Amino acid sequence: MIFVYILESADRQHWYAGITDNLERRLAEQNTRHTPHTSKFGPWGLKTYVAFRDRRKAEEFEKYLKSHSGRAFAKKHL
Repeated sequence: MIFVYILESADRQHWYAGITDNLERRLAEQNTRHTPHTSKFGPWGLKTYVAFRDRRKAEEFEKYLKSHSGRAFAKKHL
């Protein structure tokens, strides 16, 4: 399975969408400051995730979540 996930910062001011095949490992990486983009806003918690069988569809959904309309959708529904 491929997971598209949304992380939320502890202060609830920032969120990050990403894709992985191992949620636990990825969350640990984000919180140990190994990822430059998210290191300044941690610690992070898992807000939600969606599982996909098809990697291409997961990548499309991740790309959508990072778009303006996708961010609005996530804020309202996720």
